[in-house]
Amino acid sequence: MIGKKMYNLIKRLFPINRSLTGDGVRETLNILKEENPEMQIHSIKSGTKVFDWEVPKEWNCFDAYIITPDGKKICDYKKNNLHIVQYSIPIQKELSLEELEPHLYSLPHLPDAIPYVTSYYNETWGFCISENERKKLKKGKYKVVIKSELKNGELNYADIVIPGKSKKEVMFSTYICHPSMANNELSGPALATYLAKYVKSFDNYYTYRFIFAPETIGSLVYLSKHLNHLKENVIAGFILTCVGDDRAYSYLSSRYGNTLADKVALNILEHEIKDFKKYSYLQRGSDERQYCAPGIDLPVCSVMRSKYAEYPEYHTSLDNLDLVSPSGLEGAYQVYKKIIDVIENNFYYKVTVLGEPQLGKRGLYPKSCTPTTDYNLAFLYRNFLAYSDGSNDLIDIANILGISAHKLIDIAKLFEKEKLITKI
Repeated sequence: MIGKKMYNLIKRLFPINRSLTGDGVRETLNILKEENPEMQIHSIKSGTKVFDWEVPKEWNCFDAYIITPDGKKICDYKKNNLHIVQYSIPIQKELSLEELEPHLYSLPHLPDAIPYVTSYYNETWGFCISENERKKLKKGKYKVVIKSELKNGELNYADIVIPGKSKKEVMFSTYICHPSMANNELSGPALATYLAKYVKSFDNYYTYRFIFAPETIGSLVYLSKHLNHLKENVIAGFILTCVGDDRAYSYLSSRYGNTLADKVALNILEHEIKDFKKYSYLQRGSDERQYCAPGIDLPVCSVMRSKYAEYPEYHTSLDNLDLVSPSGLEGAYQVYKKIIDVIENNFYYKVTVLGEPQLGKRGLYPKSCTPTTDYNLAFLYRNFLAYSDGSNDLIDIANILGISAHKLIDIAKLFEKEKLITKI
């Protein structure tokens, strides 16, 4: 089962401390490259201007912890990399509890969870701690140790481009910048990895582009390098994130919700899943912010399981390997596999004969008419042909008929073989 393979990949990647930059990002990309050797890993120097942003310094953390007044080690980075505030500067000093408190982060409503906190563009330091552990802290002197580095290095990102017969592209983008969180971070790269494998398994018509980059700054870097090409060629794009749990399915639209990506996502969800949650672009939070921004205007939406920021474990240590599952991952994989299948076959079709085609002589209509004859398939054939007038693509026809476009793929291929329709 693909879901199990995806889950095992997540398990392997889970312990790595990823951030916007650094050794954890490179280690993650090198592991992903093992699965798809065509992956190209790129870099851009710290300080490079990217639209309205600047590539930050490279950050690596080697160790971090706090020693309590009674000699106990807490907030141990080596036990859980969420304990350190991302991009914390190096520090080694003694502080009173009162001096330490402003540098501690916890969640009173999730007392056992370690929160995920970042400070990418503001040089400071801090530790994340569960609320229950924080309540145990007593007055006295605390030794704080953070062994980290901030340096002029590089930001790394990667892509996989699978050429097709057409230069027009379908794009998938995911991020590789969060530490040990399973659903919010690793489900996306795992899904992208196996969707790339799926595309390579058939004779694809469209070109496929898979992007692995740190969230926000990484997608901006990628756009700065490829914007004209992407604007000219991408016909549909999807953000892959939060696709690993067994709860809901979710859809977040593009800026106006009127792209091919929106159209195919909604058709599959409405007819294959049925029970899913719709979110507007006003509720965005991931890299659709960059791909759909004014002047960029790429046709990008998201199909997720539980949407980011909408499930209680989000951005905490509770987003762990118990939250995601092989079945949850498998479900998301199957949805996206159908989305790919539909896009590959989403042409405008026109019937080649005048009047209603005679299906019987082609073996496509019941041979006898009796009160118990099942006409459902024959009626579906006739209805498909009735709307194959050159003005509807496959998804349009499916929406008119009230069914999944995926169920029309074989019918379209059959009618092409019988020379009853032609692509226009």
